[in-house]
Amino acid sequence: MNDDSLQEPVTQAGRELDVHLIHSEKMASIGQLAAGVAHEINNPVGYVFSNLKIMAKYIRDMQTIIDTIDTSASLDEVKAVKRNIDYDYIKQDLEDMLGESVYGVETIIGIVSALKDFSYDDGDEFKEVDLYKGLNSTLSVVNNEIKYKAEVVKQFSDLPLVECIPSKINQVFMNLLVNAAHAIEDSGVITLTTGVDGDRVWFEVADDGVGMDEATLSRIYEPFFTTKPPGQGTGLGLAICYSILKKHDATLEVVSEPGVGTTFKIYLPIKRKTSVT
Repeated sequence: MNDDSLQEPVTQAGRELDVHLIHSEKMASIGQLAAGVAHEINNPVGYVFSNLKIMAKYIRDMQTIIDTIDTSASLDEVKAVKRNIDYDYIKQDLEDMLGESVYGVETIIGIVSALKDFSYDDGDEFKEVDLYKGLNSTLSVVNNEIKYKAEVVKQFSDLPLVECIPSKINQVFMNLLVNAAHAIEDSGVITLTTGVDGDRVWFEVADDGVGMDEATLSRIYEPFFTTKPPGQGTGLGLAICYSILKKHDATLEVVSEPGVGTTFKIYLPIKRKTSVT
């Protein structure tokens, strides 16, 4: 990375503008992903709603059996009603639909929770966090952007808690993951790899997409530079990543080859240096 590609703000006004720009870019990215998030929620909502309508009919059938017990003159009459409404099938189907509906609601809760965690702005507060928790939340938010184009392969190792600003690091995760998905034209693989290197952890996002030539690589950290079609990117993603990582005294390395793919690798200090502000 070239340290001249994005200057660290030095005034209070500059710091405030930087924070505002980072948050605005994140919200713009979430806005672009909103349709995908809505689709992820709409799918379980659809089958839960359908199940509820069928379950309402089944409950009415069960009520018929209960009412028959109160009014029938013989046990045979109750058994006849049970056979007529196919009680054994209803009983099994109710159990299956209840399980499916619970799973659907849990899926919705997970997506909403991930979006809430990702959208939360914790300002400049450094804290010890589990990077995998943030990564999984980010993957939930961008899932619809990735799942139709790429298989995500995780090659994770044990990582210590890392002192960072979690919402900002999640933003870096999001930009790299979305960029990887957009680099794949039809279908491919995104490989996520992690490790520890002395007093730093590292995180790698590799895709087997279209790759970049030297001319493009030389400009990727320029604000507003993008190779994406209109409406698919702000042109600020990697510039924002650079600014965030510089604040964390971290580094971002990239290797790319046209027709082969691109690999971004982050080195992030485990402990915050006291001189970082």
